[in-house]
Amino acid sequence: MLLTIEKLIYGGDGLARTSADADGRSMAVFVPFVLPGERAEVEIAHGKPGFSRGSVTQLAEPSAERIAAACQYFQQCGGCHYQHISYQRQLEYKAEILRETLRRVGKIELKTEIQLHASPPWNYRNRTRLQVQTNPEFALAYYRFGSHELLPVRECPISSPLINRVMARLAEARGCECPAAVEEIEFFADAEDGHLLAWAFCGPDADDKVLLRWAEALQRDCPQIAGVTFFASRRRSEDEDPSDMKRLAHSGAQEIRYPTKGGELRVSAGAFFQVNRHLVDDLISTVCGGVSGERALDLYAGVGLFTAALAPGFRHIFAVDASQISHGDLIHNAPANVKAVRARTEDYLKSAPVRKRPELVVVDPPRAGVGKAVIRSLVALEAQRVRYVSCDPATMARDLAPLLAAGYRIEEAHLFDLFPQTFHIESVMLLEHGRSSSVGGR
Repeated sequence: MLLTIEKLIYGGDGLARTSADADGRSMAVFVPFVLPGERAEVEIAHGKPGFSRGSVTQLAEPSAERIAAACQYFQQCGGCHYQHISYQRQLEYKAEILRETLRRVGKIELKTEIQLHASPPWNYRNRTRLQVQTNPEFALAYYRFGSHELLPVRECPISSPLINRVMARLAEARGCECPAAVEEIEFFADAEDGHLLAWAFCGPDADDKVLLRWAEALQRDCPQIAGVTFFASRRRSEDEDPSDMKRLAHSGAQEIRYPTKGGELRVSAGAFFQVNRHLVDDLISTVCGGVSGERALDLYAGVGLFTAALAPGFRHIFAVDASQISHGDLIHNAPANVKAVRARTEDYLKSAPVRKRPELVVVDPPRAGVGKAVIRSLVALEAQRVRYVSCDPATMARDLAPLLAAGYRIEEAHLFDLFPQTFHIESVMLLEHGRSSSVGGR
């Protein structure tokens, strides 16, 4: 079909519509790697009632905005979606998508401007996870776009220079005879991009002695690898709660010391940490700046990225996280006026209600958002301010709607581009309760 792309939507696709049929109905078609206004020959791959997915077979009228991609794997690898768009336009499209998602999902008309926080568009990732292929020959790989077929890669332009050097060295050394039990490997580079930790995820036939011999060989051949930790394999997304990760063995360092505006943080192998090495302090300033008081809650606190920065301004802070690994780091990183609680947020708010109204609640949930139970507790809590950090605008819009209905107003809206070249959007909404304002609202 010859289709015209109307706009970009969350998820990386462009939206087009087929011509109306005899009953006056048209069908939405989601097409990747396109730009608004482009006309393209599109092959329909598969459909569901009301929409289909398609792929471009030929660009009949390419956009004047289209640029050449910088990565040889673009459109083959499933990681990046926007390399055909200049970086400034990526930011503008993401702001439009954020505003439209709030309107469509949460019926929220954002009245304030969206403040954009740009990142260097390349080599920004401090953490990269790759699939491992050991047969017929060693390769580090991503999944091919739209499949679970492996695509061997030798570089990743959005990953840090150190991660790229280690990837190249492993390819040259054929993985230092990597054991077949190793299924995935994740690299986490320190703030200076001088050393990194490797986390290897292994199948059920893993032998600890074999794994440790390989780890020692890996560190000898590539001394920038400060340590290797082995975990039992499980398919998971990068931002999923790792509380049930099973550690099998380790060699060398098991943690990184990461300097931030809130102080130096210990981050252990397997703990969650923000992936953009350039915007960590800017994110801390926005979430933690301009507020102080008697008590604050930091929910989904992780290793204490926001907790540590908030501590000087509050007498009491309650920091809550469910992950055993992150909780250990949270205890280590937290100042004396912080109570670190290991619990699911919904369980903590239900079983240990805060007796006094806090001046601030920070929520930084995984992609699924906070959900109805937590929202009910937050509404009842009536904190003076809520700062919601989100990696998914759709679940954030769903969560914000009942908070706005309960008397909160959006005072500031921020878009942090933690993931250039991809469709992912990190946003921060600053909400206040019970005060009129000309800049926020529903």
